[in-house]
Amino acid sequence: MTTEEYLLKQYGPLMSMTDIAALLDRSPEGIRVALYSDTDVSRKLKPTMLRIGRRVYFRTLQVKEALALDGGAIV
Repeated sequence: MTTEEYLLKQYGPLMSMTDIAALLDRSPEGIRVALYSDTDVSRKLKPTMLRIGRRVYFRTLQVKEALALDGGAIV
């Protein structure tokens, strides 16, 4: 199973703030604070953000590319 297949199976095409926090082993509040400050992580994740109403989602495949999570197959 590739990283792409794993992420899509685990989170679907859109990831919530909680999903990103779990993936990065951070708290959702910590991710929220990091996104609204000028950090390396925020510069990578902001282009993947999608707002639907008041909710913020992240495009799963773009998150994989932004965080360079294509380390090959997951066993």
